[in-house]
Amino acid sequence: MNRSCSALRRLAVIIVIATACSTTRVPHPPTLPSSKPSVAITLRQQAFLDTLEQRTFAWFWERTDHKTGLSPDRWPTKSFSSVAAIGFALTAYPVGVERKYVTREQAAERTLNTLRFMYNAPQGPQATNVTGYKGFFYHFLDMQTGLRFEQVELSTIDTSLLIAGVLFCQSYFVQQNATEAAIRAYGDSLYLRVDWQWARPRAPLVSMGWKPESGYIEADWHGLNEAIILNVLALGSPTHPVDVASWDAYRSTYKWAVFQGQQHLNFAPLFGHQYSHIWIDFRGIKDSYMRSRGIDYFENSRRATYSQRAYAIANPGNWKDYGADIWGLTAVDGPLDTLLTVRGSPRRFWTYSARGAAAGEIRDDGTLGPTAAGGSVAFAPEIAIPALVAMREKYGDNLFSTYGFLDSFNPTFDLDIKPQHGKIVRGAGWFDTDYLGIDQGPIIAMIENYRSDLIWKTMRRNPHIIRGLRRAGFTGGWLDQQQP
Repeated sequence: MNRSCSALRRLAVIIVIATACSTTRVPHPPTLPSSKPSVAITLRQQAFLDTLEQRTFAWFWERTDHKTGLSPDRWPTKSFSSVAAIGFALTAYPVGVERKYVTREQAAERTLNTLRFMYNAPQGPQATNVTGYKGFFYHFLDMQTGLRFEQVELSTIDTSLLIAGVLFCQSYFVQQNATEAAIRAYGDSLYLRVDWQWARPRAPLVSMGWKPESGYIEADWHGLNEAIILNVLALGSPTHPVDVASWDAYRSTYKWAVFQGQQHLNFAPLFGHQYSHIWIDFRGIKDSYMRSRGIDYFENSRRATYSQRAYAIANPGNWKDYGADIWGLTAVDGPLDTLLTVRGSPRRFWTYSARGAAAGEIRDDGTLGPTAAGGSVAFAPEIAIPALVAMREKYGDNLFSTYGFLDSFNPTFDLDIKPQHGKIVRGAGWFDTDYLGIDQGPIIAMIENYRSDLIWKTMRRNPHIIRGLRRAGFTGGWLDQQQP
Protein backbone atom coordinates (compact mmCIF):
# COMPACT_ATOMS: atom_id res chain seq x y z
CA MET A 1 0.00 0.00 0.00
CA ASN A 2 2.75 2.46 0.87
CA ARG A 3 4.55 4.09 -1.99
CA SER A 4 8.04 5.49 -1.50
CA CYS A 5 8.13 8.15 1.17
CA SER A 6 9.99 10.86 -0.70
CA ALA A 7 11.17 12.26 -3.97
CA LEU A 8 14.53 10.89 -2.88
CA ARG A 9 13.35 7.40 -3.70
CA ARG A 10 12.10 8.51 -7.08
CA LEU A 11 15.61 9.70 -7.91
CA ALA A 12 17.63 6.97 -6.22
CA VAL A 13 15.94 4.05 -7.91
CA ILE A 14 17.22 4.98 -11.38
CA ILE A 15 19.70 2.32 -12.49
CA VAL A 16 22.13 2.29 -15.36
CA ILE A 17 21.84 -0.28 -18.10
CA ALA A 18 24.07 1.21 -20.74
CA THR A 19 23.35 -1.41 -23.36
CA ALA A 20 19.65 -0.55 -23.42
CA CYS A 21 20.02 3.04 -24.54
CA SER A 22 21.84 5.08 -27.14
CA THR A 23 24.42 7.58 -25.94
CA THR A 24 26.02 8.09 -29.35
CA ARG A 25 25.83 11.72 -30.35
CA VAL A 26 24.32 12.46 -33.73
CA PRO A 27 24.83 15.80 -35.44
CA HIS A 28 21.26 16.28 -36.57
CA PRO A 29 18.49 14.52 -34.60
CA PRO A 30 15.21 13.93 -36.42
CA THR A 31 13.21 17.13 -36.79
CA LEU A 32 10.09 17.24 -34.66
CA PRO A 33 6.94 19.16 -35.42
CA SER A 34 6.84 22.74 -34.14
CA SER A 35 7.14 23.24 -30.36
CA LYS A 36 3.90 25.22 -30.62
CA PRO A 37 1.82 22.64 -32.47
CA SER A 38 -1.54 23.38 -33.99
CA VAL A 39 -3.03 19.93 -33.82
CA ALA A 40 -6.47 19.17 -35.13
CA ILE A 41 -8.07 16.48 -33.00
CA THR A 42 -11.16 14.56 -33.98
CA LEU A 43 -14.56 15.02 -32.41
CA ARG A 44 -14.15 11.59 -30.88
CA GLN A 45 -10.85 12.56 -29.29
CA GLN A 46 -12.41 15.80 -28.08
CA ALA A 47 -15.23 13.88 -26.42
CA PHE A 48 -12.72 11.55 -24.81
CA LEU A 49 -10.76 14.48 -23.36
CA ASP A 50 -14.03 15.87 -21.99
CA THR A 51 -14.72 12.57 -20.24
CA LEU A 52 -11.16 12.16 -18.99
CA GLU A 53 -10.98 15.66 -17.53
CA GLN A 54 -14.35 15.39 -15.81
CA ARG A 55 -13.63 11.99 -14.27
CA THR A 56 -10.16 13.04 -13.12
CA PHE A 57 -11.56 16.22 -11.58
CA ALA A 58 -14.16 14.16 -9.75
CA TRP A 59 -11.35 12.19 -8.06
CA PHE A 60 -10.01 15.34 -6.43
CA TRP A 61 -13.43 16.79 -5.70
CA GLU A 62 -15.03 13.67 -4.20
CA ARG A 63 -12.04 12.06 -2.48
CA THR A 64 -10.70 15.25 -0.83
CA ASP A 65 -12.03 16.22 2.58
CA HIS A 66 -14.16 19.28 1.90
CA LYS A 67 -13.56 20.82 5.34
CA THR A 68 -9.78 20.43 5.57
CA GLY A 69 -8.80 20.13 1.92
CA LEU A 70 -6.68 17.06 2.68
CA SER A 71 -6.37 14.91 -0.45
CA PRO A 72 -5.47 11.24 -0.16
CA ASP A 73 -2.25 9.90 -1.57
CA ARG A 74 -4.24 7.11 -3.20
CA TRP A 75 -7.76 5.67 -3.35
CA PRO A 76 -9.56 3.30 -2.78
CA THR A 77 -6.74 1.80 -0.73
CA LYS A 78 -6.84 3.61 2.59
CA SER A 79 -3.93 6.02 2.83
CA PHE A 80 -2.47 9.16 4.34
CA SER A 81 -2.81 12.56 2.72
CA SER A 82 -0.19 13.68 0.22
CA VAL A 83 0.87 17.33 0.45
CA ALA A 84 1.72 17.32 -3.26
CA ALA A 85 -1.71 15.88 -4.07
CA ILE A 86 -3.27 18.83 -2.21
CA GLY A 87 -1.37 21.14 -4.55
CA PHE A 88 -2.72 19.25 -7.55
CA ALA A 89 -6.24 19.39 -6.10
CA LEU A 90 -5.99 23.15 -5.69
CA THR A 91 -4.88 23.34 -9.31
CA ALA A 92 -7.86 21.25 -10.42
CA TYR A 93 -10.53 23.38 -8.73
CA PRO A 94 -10.37 26.35 -11.14
CA VAL A 95 -10.37 23.85 -14.03
CA GLY A 96 -13.64 22.56 -12.61
CA VAL A 97 -15.03 26.10 -12.59
CA GLU A 98 -14.06 26.79 -16.19
CA ARG A 99 -15.41 23.42 -17.34
CA LYS A 100 -18.59 23.98 -15.28
CA TYR A 101 -18.16 20.86 -13.16
CA VAL A 102 -18.70 22.99 -10.06
CA THR A 103 -19.64 26.61 -9.47
CA ARG A 104 -17.07 29.29 -8.78
CA GLU A 105 -18.52 29.71 -5.32
CA GLN A 106 -18.14 26.00 -4.55
CA ALA A 107 -14.55 25.95 -5.75
CA ALA A 108 -13.69 29.14 -3.86
CA GLU A 109 -15.13 27.75 -0.64
CA ARG A 110 -13.18 24.48 -1.00
CA THR A 111 -10.01 26.42 -1.79
CA LEU A 112 -10.39 28.74 1.18
CA ASN A 113 -11.04 25.79 3.51
CA THR A 114 -7.84 24.16 2.26
CA LEU A 115 -5.64 27.22 2.58
CA ARG A 116 -7.03 28.16 5.99
CA PHE A 117 -6.50 24.64 7.33
CA MET A 118 -2.94 24.39 6.00
CA TYR A 119 -1.98 27.81 7.34
CA ASN A 120 -3.44 27.21 10.80
CA ALA A 121 -2.11 23.65 11.13
CA PRO A 122 0.60 23.48 13.84
CA GLN A 123 4.21 24.07 12.84
CA GLY A 124 7.24 23.43 15.00
CA PRO A 125 10.54 21.55 15.44
CA GLN A 126 9.06 18.68 17.45
CA ALA A 127 8.60 15.23 15.93
CA THR A 128 4.88 14.79 16.64
CA ASN A 129 1.64 16.75 16.68
CA VAL A 130 2.80 19.09 13.91
CA THR A 131 2.05 19.46 10.21
CA GLY A 132 5.29 21.19 9.26
CA TYR A 133 8.16 23.46 10.23
CA LYS A 134 9.65 26.69 8.90
CA GLY A 135 6.72 26.98 6.51
CA PHE A 136 7.45 23.59 4.92
CA PHE A 137 5.12 20.61 5.25
CA TYR A 138 5.70 16.95 5.88
CA HIS A 139 5.41 14.75 2.81
CA PHE A 140 2.45 12.77 4.14
CA LEU A 141 -0.17 13.83 6.69
CA ASP A 142 -2.75 11.88 8.64
CA MET A 143 -6.04 12.09 6.74
CA GLN A 144 -8.05 12.74 9.88
CA THR A 145 -5.84 15.14 11.84
CA GLY A 146 -3.55 16.64 9.21
CA LEU A 147 -0.54 15.91 11.43
CA ARG A 148 2.74 14.31 10.35
CA PHE A 149 2.28 10.71 9.24
CA GLU A 150 4.64 8.40 11.12
CA GLN A 151 8.26 9.53 10.54
CA VAL A 152 8.12 10.90 7.00
CA GLU A 153 10.40 13.76 6.01
CA LEU A 154 9.69 17.45 5.83
CA SER A 155 9.67 17.66 2.03
CA THR A 156 10.88 20.69 0.12
CA ILE A 157 9.58 19.46 -3.24
CA ASP A 158 6.18 18.38 -2.02
CA THR A 159 5.80 21.72 -0.24
CA SER A 160 6.73 23.40 -3.52
CA LEU A 161 4.03 21.52 -5.43
CA LEU A 162 1.54 22.57 -2.77
CA ILE A 163 2.63 26.21 -2.94
CA ALA A 164 2.43 26.18 -6.74
CA GLY A 165 -1.23 25.18 -6.45
CA VAL A 166 -1.74 27.83 -3.78
CA LEU A 167 -0.31 30.59 -5.97
CA PHE A 168 -2.38 29.46 -8.95
CA CYS A 169 -5.53 29.84 -6.86
CA GLN A 170 -4.27 33.20 -5.59
CA SER A 171 -3.99 34.46 -9.16
CA TYR A 172 -7.25 32.85 -10.32
CA PHE A 173 -9.61 33.93 -7.54
CA VAL A 174 -9.39 37.69 -8.05
CA GLN A 175 -12.98 38.77 -7.59
CA GLN A 176 -13.75 41.41 -4.99
CA ASN A 177 -15.61 39.40 -2.37
CA ALA A 178 -14.70 38.19 1.09
CA THR A 179 -14.01 34.57 0.12
CA GLU A 180 -11.69 35.32 -2.78
CA ALA A 181 -9.95 38.11 -0.89
CA ALA A 182 -9.24 35.62 1.90
CA ILE A 183 -7.85 33.11 -0.63
CA ARG A 184 -5.40 35.73 -1.87
CA ALA A 185 -4.37 36.66 1.66
CA TYR A 186 -3.85 33.08 2.81
CA GLY A 187 -1.96 32.35 -0.39
CA ASP A 188 0.54 35.08 0.36
CA SER A 189 0.80 34.03 4.00
CA LEU A 190 1.54 30.39 3.15
CA TYR A 191 4.19 31.30 0.59
CA LEU A 192 5.89 34.11 2.49
CA ARG A 193 6.51 32.07 5.63
CA VAL A 194 8.45 29.31 3.79
CA ASP A 195 12.07 29.72 4.91
CA TRP A 196 14.01 28.67 1.83
CA GLN A 197 17.27 29.91 3.31
CA TRP A 198 16.93 27.50 6.25
CA ALA A 199 16.60 24.60 3.78
CA ARG A 200 20.17 25.04 2.47
CA PRO A 201 22.52 23.28 4.88
CA ARG A 202 24.96 22.82 2.01
CA ALA A 203 24.35 26.15 0.31
CA PRO A 204 23.82 27.13 -2.38
CA LEU A 205 21.83 23.95 -3.14
CA VAL A 206 18.41 23.37 -1.54
CA SER A 207 18.08 20.18 0.51
CA MET A 208 15.52 17.54 -0.35
CA GLY A 209 14.21 17.58 3.20
CA TRP A 210 14.64 17.37 6.94
CA LYS A 211 13.62 15.15 9.85
CA PRO A 212 13.49 16.19 13.52
CA GLU A 213 15.02 12.82 14.45
CA SER A 214 18.11 13.11 12.25
CA GLY A 215 18.32 16.57 10.70
CA TYR A 216 18.72 17.42 7.03
CA ILE A 217 18.50 14.71 4.39
CA GLU A 218 21.91 14.11 2.86
CA ALA A 219 20.82 14.94 -0.66
CA ASP A 220 20.19 18.21 -2.48
CA TRP A 221 18.25 19.23 -5.57
CA HIS A 222 20.44 19.47 -8.67
CA GLY A 223 20.30 18.40 -12.28
CA LEU A 224 17.16 18.55 -14.39
CA ASN A 225 14.20 17.05 -12.52
CA GLU A 226 10.90 18.16 -11.00
CA ALA A 227 12.60 20.82 -8.85
CA ILE A 228 12.64 23.69 -11.35
CA ILE A 229 9.44 24.92 -9.69
CA LEU A 230 11.12 24.63 -6.28
CA ASN A 231 14.01 26.82 -7.38
CA VAL A 232 11.78 29.42 -8.99
CA LEU A 233 9.71 29.66 -5.81
CA ALA A 234 12.83 29.88 -3.65
CA LEU A 235 14.31 32.61 -5.85
CA GLY A 236 11.05 34.55 -5.98
CA SER A 237 10.35 34.64 -2.24
CA PRO A 238 9.87 38.20 -0.95
CA THR A 239 10.81 37.12 2.59
CA HIS A 240 13.39 34.28 2.54
CA PRO A 241 14.86 34.19 -0.98
CA VAL A 242 17.86 32.11 -1.93
CA ASP A 243 20.58 33.78 -3.96
CA VAL A 244 21.08 33.33 -7.69
CA ALA A 245 23.94 30.93 -7.00
CA SER A 246 21.32 28.33 -6.10
CA TRP A 247 20.05 28.27 -9.69
CA ASP A 248 23.55 28.05 -11.08
CA ALA A 249 24.37 25.17 -8.71
CA TYR A 250 21.11 23.38 -9.59
CA ARG A 251 22.03 23.48 -13.30
CA SER A 252 25.65 22.48 -12.77
CA THR A 253 24.89 18.77 -13.15
CA TYR A 254 22.59 18.98 -16.16
CA LYS A 255 23.01 16.04 -18.56
CA TRP A 256 22.65 17.05 -22.21
CA ALA A 257 22.74 13.91 -24.33
CA VAL A 258 21.14 12.06 -27.20
CA PHE A 259 18.55 9.41 -26.44
CA GLN A 260 16.56 7.67 -29.15
CA GLY A 261 17.65 10.33 -31.62
CA GLN A 262 16.65 13.34 -29.52
CA GLN A 263 19.18 15.84 -28.18
CA HIS A 264 17.92 17.19 -24.88
CA LEU A 265 18.50 17.47 -21.15
CA ASN A 266 17.91 13.94 -19.96
CA PHE A 267 15.97 12.75 -16.94
CA ALA A 268 14.55 9.26 -17.07
CA PRO A 269 10.99 9.39 -15.58
CA LEU A 270 8.64 11.69 -17.49
CA PHE A 271 7.25 13.33 -14.34
CA GLY A 272 10.52 15.27 -14.07
CA HIS A 273 9.75 16.83 -17.46
CA GLN A 274 6.15 17.63 -16.51
CA TYR A 275 5.61 18.82 -12.94
CA SER A 276 7.16 22.31 -13.15
CA HIS A 277 5.53 22.89 -16.54
CA ILE A 278 2.06 22.55 -15.05
CA TRP A 279 2.35 26.02 -13.50
CA ILE A 280 5.04 27.74 -15.58
CA ASP A 281 4.67 28.42 -19.30
CA PHE A 282 8.20 27.82 -20.55
CA ARG A 283 7.32 28.43 -24.20
CA GLY A 284 9.59 31.12 -25.58
CA ILE A 285 11.40 31.96 -22.33
CA LYS A 286 14.97 30.84 -21.74
CA ASP A 287 17.67 30.97 -19.11
CA SER A 288 21.33 31.20 -20.10
CA TYR A 289 21.66 27.41 -20.38
CA MET A 290 18.78 27.03 -22.79
CA ARG A 291 19.87 30.07 -24.77
CA SER A 292 23.18 28.28 -25.30
CA ARG A 293 21.30 25.21 -26.59
CA GLY A 294 18.92 27.11 -28.84
CA ILE A 295 15.72 25.67 -27.34
CA ASP A 296 13.52 26.27 -24.29
CA TYR A 297 12.46 23.93 -21.49
CA PHE A 298 9.12 23.31 -23.20
CA GLU A 299 10.87 22.00 -26.29
CA ASN A 300 13.15 19.96 -24.05
CA SER A 301 10.15 18.21 -22.50
CA ARG A 302 8.69 17.71 -25.94
CA ARG A 303 11.85 15.95 -27.06
CA ALA A 304 11.88 13.82 -23.91
CA THR A 305 8.31 12.75 -24.70
CA TYR A 306 9.23 11.78 -28.23
CA SER A 307 12.30 9.89 -27.03
CA GLN A 308 10.18 7.79 -24.67
CA ARG A 309 7.79 6.92 -27.46
CA ALA A 310 10.73 5.97 -29.68
CA TYR A 311 12.10 3.82 -26.86
CA ALA A 312 8.77 1.98 -26.64
CA ILE A 313 8.73 1.42 -30.39
CA ALA A 314 12.29 0.06 -30.26
CA ASN A 315 11.35 -1.97 -27.17
CA PRO A 316 14.84 -3.24 -26.30
CA GLY A 317 13.46 -5.13 -23.30
CA ASN A 318 10.88 -6.97 -25.44
CA TRP A 319 8.02 -6.02 -23.13
CA LYS A 320 4.51 -6.94 -24.20
CA ASP A 321 2.36 -4.35 -26.03
CA TYR A 322 4.98 -1.58 -26.20
CA GLY A 323 4.61 0.47 -29.36
CA ALA A 324 3.71 3.77 -31.01
CA ASP A 325 0.55 4.21 -28.94
CA ILE A 326 1.38 2.18 -25.82
CA TRP A 327 4.24 3.95 -24.00
CA GLY A 328 5.10 6.02 -20.97
CA LEU A 329 7.59 5.39 -18.16
CA THR A 330 7.31 7.45 -14.98
CA ALA A 331 6.85 7.06 -11.22
CA VAL A 332 3.87 4.75 -10.76
CA ASP A 333 2.67 1.65 -8.95
CA GLY A 334 3.82 -1.79 -10.05
CA PRO A 335 2.80 -5.38 -9.41
CA LEU A 336 5.47 -6.89 -7.14
CA ASP A 337 9.05 -6.53 -5.90
CA THR A 338 10.52 -9.72 -7.26
CA LEU A 339 12.79 -11.42 -9.80
CA LEU A 340 10.93 -13.92 -12.00
CA THR A 341 11.59 -15.96 -15.11
CA VAL A 342 9.15 -14.98 -17.86
CA ARG A 343 9.23 -16.76 -21.23
CA GLY A 344 12.66 -18.11 -20.38
CA SER A 345 14.22 -14.76 -19.41
CA PRO A 346 14.87 -13.31 -15.94
CA ARG A 347 12.68 -10.29 -15.26
CA ARG A 348 12.92 -7.81 -12.39
CA PHE A 349 9.64 -6.23 -11.29
CA TRP A 350 8.89 -3.48 -8.76
CA THR A 351 5.95 -2.03 -6.89
CA TYR A 352 5.95 1.79 -6.66
CA SER A 353 9.05 3.00 -8.47
CA ALA A 354 10.38 5.81 -10.65
CA ARG A 355 10.47 4.01 -13.97
CA GLY A 356 12.12 5.83 -16.82
CA ALA A 357 14.28 5.78 -19.93
CA ALA A 358 17.04 8.22 -20.81
CA ALA A 359 20.69 8.31 -21.83
CA GLY A 360 22.52 6.10 -19.33
CA GLU A 361 19.42 5.60 -17.20
CA ILE A 362 16.90 2.80 -17.75
CA ARG A 363 14.46 1.44 -15.19
CA ASP A 364 11.81 -0.56 -16.97
CA ASP A 365 9.85 -3.62 -15.90
CA GLY A 366 7.07 -3.43 -18.47
CA THR A 367 4.89 -1.23 -16.24
CA LEU A 368 3.39 1.84 -17.91
CA GLY A 369 1.50 4.80 -16.47
CA PRO A 370 -1.19 6.69 -18.41
CA THR A 371 -0.08 9.82 -16.54
CA ALA A 372 3.12 9.74 -18.60
CA ALA A 373 1.16 10.43 -21.79
CA GLY A 374 -1.49 12.51 -20.01
CA GLY A 375 1.07 14.84 -18.50
CA SER A 376 2.67 15.31 -21.93
CA VAL A 377 -0.46 16.28 -23.85
CA ALA A 378 0.52 19.94 -23.82
CA PHE A 379 3.98 19.14 -25.21
CA ALA A 380 3.09 16.63 -27.91
CA PRO A 381 -0.69 16.31 -28.37
CA GLU A 382 -0.27 14.60 -31.73
CA ILE A 383 1.25 11.53 -30.03
CA ALA A 384 -0.03 11.82 -26.45
CA ILE A 385 -3.76 12.02 -27.20
CA PRO A 386 -3.76 8.97 -29.52
CA ALA A 387 -1.84 7.07 -26.83
CA LEU A 388 -4.46 7.87 -24.18
CA VAL A 389 -7.27 6.86 -26.53
CA ALA A 390 -5.47 3.64 -27.49
CA MET A 391 -4.94 2.67 -23.84
CA ARG A 392 -8.59 3.34 -23.08
CA GLU A 393 -9.74 1.24 -26.04
CA LYS A 394 -7.28 -1.63 -25.69
CA TYR A 395 -7.61 -2.25 -21.96
CA GLY A 396 -11.15 -1.05 -21.33
CA ASP A 397 -12.56 -0.88 -17.83
CA ASN A 398 -9.55 -2.66 -16.38
CA LEU A 399 -7.61 0.58 -16.85
CA PHE A 400 -10.25 3.30 -17.23
CA SER A 401 -12.99 3.51 -14.64
CA THR A 402 -14.86 5.82 -12.27
CA TYR A 403 -12.16 8.46 -11.95
CA GLY A 404 -10.48 8.08 -15.30
CA PHE A 405 -7.24 6.16 -15.65
CA LEU A 406 -6.15 3.87 -12.86
CA ASP A 407 -2.53 4.45 -12.01
CA SER A 408 -0.67 1.83 -14.06
CA PHE A 409 -0.66 -1.48 -15.90
CA ASN A 410 1.78 -4.18 -16.98
CA PRO A 411 0.75 -6.42 -19.90
CA THR A 412 3.84 -8.64 -19.43
CA PHE A 413 2.92 -9.51 -15.85
CA ASP A 414 0.26 -11.98 -17.00
CA LEU A 415 1.35 -14.58 -14.50
CA ASP A 416 -0.20 -17.09 -12.15
CA ILE A 417 1.20 -15.25 -9.13
CA LYS A 418 -0.44 -12.98 -6.58
CA PRO A 419 0.69 -9.35 -6.93
CA GLN A 420 1.33 -7.16 -3.91
CA HIS A 421 -1.66 -5.09 -4.93
CA GLY A 422 -3.75 -4.59 -8.03
CA LYS A 423 -5.13 -7.50 -10.03
CA ILE A 424 -4.19 -9.96 -12.74
CA VAL A 425 -6.51 -10.17 -15.73
CA ARG A 426 -5.52 -13.33 -17.58
CA GLY A 427 -4.77 -12.60 -21.19
CA ALA A 428 -4.30 -8.88 -20.53
CA GLY A 429 -1.81 -8.57 -17.66
CA TRP A 430 -1.60 -6.72 -14.34
CA PHE A 431 -3.68 -3.63 -13.60
CA ASP A 432 -3.51 -1.30 -10.64
CA THR A 433 -6.71 -0.84 -8.66
CA ASP A 434 -5.72 2.52 -7.15
CA TYR A 435 -5.72 6.11 -8.34
CA LEU A 436 -2.76 8.23 -7.14
CA GLY A 437 -3.17 11.95 -6.57
CA ILE A 438 0.25 12.92 -7.89
CA ASP A 439 -0.47 11.04 -11.12
CA GLN A 440 -4.04 12.26 -11.52
CA GLY A 441 -2.89 15.87 -11.17
CA PRO A 442 -0.71 16.15 -14.30
CA ILE A 443 -3.42 14.56 -16.44
CA ILE A 444 -6.12 17.16 -15.83
CA ALA A 445 -3.70 20.08 -15.57
CA MET A 446 -1.77 19.49 -18.77
CA ILE A 447 -4.84 18.59 -20.80
CA GLU A 448 -6.36 21.90 -19.70
CA ASN A 449 -3.18 23.81 -20.51
CA TYR A 450 -3.30 22.27 -23.98
CA ARG A 451 -6.96 23.11 -24.46
CA SER A 452 -7.21 26.58 -22.97
CA ASP A 453 -3.84 27.73 -21.50
CA LEU A 454 -5.77 28.20 -18.25
CA ILE A 455 -3.03 27.53 -15.71
CA TRP A 456 -0.26 29.00 -17.85
CA LYS A 457 -2.04 32.25 -18.65
CA THR A 458 -3.14 32.67 -15.03
CA MET A 459 0.35 32.11 -13.65
CA ARG A 460 1.92 34.44 -16.22
CA ARG A 461 0.62 37.30 -14.10
CA ASN A 462 1.68 35.95 -10.70
CA PRO A 463 4.32 38.38 -9.38
CA HIS A 464 6.13 35.72 -7.36
CA ILE A 465 6.61 33.43 -10.36
CA ILE A 466 7.71 36.37 -12.51
CA ARG A 467 10.23 37.46 -9.86
CA GLY A 468 11.65 33.96 -9.50
CA LEU A 469 12.04 33.46 -13.25
CA ARG A 470 13.77 36.79 -13.70
CA ARG A 471 16.17 36.14 -10.84
CA ALA A 472 17.04 32.82 -12.52
CA GLY A 473 17.93 34.77 -15.65
CA PHE A 474 14.93 33.88 -17.81
CA THR A 475 14.12 36.33 -20.59
CA GLY A 476 12.07 36.43 -23.77
CA GLY A 477 8.51 35.73 -24.83
CA TRP A 478 5.69 36.53 -22.47
CA LEU A 479 8.08 37.29 -19.60
CA ASP A 480 9.47 40.39 -21.33
CA GLN A 481 5.94 41.73 -21.69
CA GLN A 482 5.21 41.71 -17.96
CA GLN A 483 5.58 44.78 -15.77
CA PRO A 484 8.72 44.85 -13.56
